[in-house]
Formats: sequence, C-alpha cells, structure tokens
Amino acid sequence: MSDFLTDDIESLLPHRDPFKFVDRIISADKEKVVAERTFTDKEFFFKGHFPEYPVVPGVILVETMAQAGGAGLSAQHIFEDGSLFFLATVDKVKFRHQVRPGDKVRLEIENLRVSPHMIKQQGVAYVGDEVAAEATWMCLVGSADK
Repeated sequence: MSDFLTDDIESLLPHRDPFKFVDRIISADKEKVVAERTFTDKEFFFKGHFPEYPVVPGVILVETMAQAGGAGLSAQHIFEDGSLFFLATVDKVKFRHQVRPGDKVRLEIENLRVSPHMIKQQGVAYVGDEVAAEATWMCLVGSADK
C-alpha cells in the first residue's frame, strides 16, 4: 500500500481537526499498520495540559493509536465506505515516555481480529526508539445511519 498523507487521511477517517490525530499512514496490510503523527505546539490540549510543561495526555495517545489502526484498515477497503469505528474497550494501557510538542510519534498497530462488526488491535506508540505508550483496544464498526 502506498503512503497516505494528511489530506488523504480525511478520506479514511471521519475525524476532523482538532480531533484528527493521524498525519500519515506509512504502510498497512492485514497484519499491521504503521502510521505517524507529529504533535505541534498548537494542539488544543496543551493550553491546559500543562501550560508550563506541555505533555500529550495519555488518552490522546490511545485515541491516536486507535485512529491509526482504523485508518489503516480503511485504506485497505475492508469496510463499507462511511463506516464509523466506536471505541468499545481499552486494556493493558501503559504510558512509558512523555510526548511533548514537536515530537513525531510512530504508531505500530497489530490487527488481532477484524470482522465486519468488530476490530481488536494492539499498538505501540514510539518517540524515536522510546516506547511512549502501548495498549490493546476493541472498536465496534457501524455507520451514521444506525
């Protein structure tokens, strides 16, 4: 699969700014998705988390991994156009390294189970070679019509 850059991501995810956290899909196949996100000093959450020492909130890192996983699957046309992915469970979450303004985060997502109605994935977010976060999650697949 070829690179999907920022403009293409909107064709893969229903998320929009300021809640779209995937800049680029590097690769995606039925086993794994690799994506990137650079967090800039303009992110809305840095105003309050924390003004004197901005750090990406852990829940945003989990959301970023889940969005990367969903975008990678969408790029493969596994689901109907317009499908929505609703985060249902999050397990085994660990935060190991702070993500600060200017950090480029590499997301490596493994597809554990993919069906027409459910996705189970696990992922690791890296800053350089440092593990920043890891988690396992499940998303339900639906549409805006239901």
